[in-house]
Amino acid sequence: MKKIMIVILAAISFISVKVEAAEIYDVIHEEVSYYNQNEKESAWIAMAILYASGEYQVDPILITAVMEAESGFDFKSTSGVGAIGLMQLMPETAESMGINPYNPLENIIGGTIYLKNQLDNFAGYGKYAVTDAVAAYNAGPNAVIKAGGVPNYSETRQYVVNVANNYSRIQKMMNRG
Repeated sequence: MKKIMIVILAAISFISVKVEAAEIYDVIHEEVSYYNQNEKESAWIAMAILYASGEYQVDPILITAVMEAESGFDFKSTSGVGAIGLMQLMPETAESMGINPYNPLENIIGGTIYLKNQLDNFAGYGKYAVTDAVAAYNAGPNAVIKAGGVPNYSETRQYVVNVANNYSRIQKMMNRG
């Protein structure tokens, strides 16, 4: 089942969805609102995702799926290992990009840049490129390179499945209209 979910994540990342920006906003906003009951925050997060997506050319559904897995769209989310904010950036990663991880917009931009870097780093990995990029977002690129794919860490394997499930659900929401 895990391998199927990994293949699904890789396959759906190449699907080109032609919808108007308003439709994308509505779907992302709906997904964010499910977790974050604050209407102003939900609207702001959806707009910030679309901004970062357009600025750095990363699929907004993928950004949304990663953010959902990382923080559940909670501005104040922190992890036990020190990751911060909506995109759960490690302080060292944020510092290397010159961003303040406590600033929500900078956090989303930094997370999008980091995700874009992983997508670029693993672009040549064939049908598992997006899966490996998502795994690298969670475990770090060196762990993925060393393992020759998704490392055998239960947290990372579950993370990849969670992101794939999030992506698939959001993609279905896009196609329902």
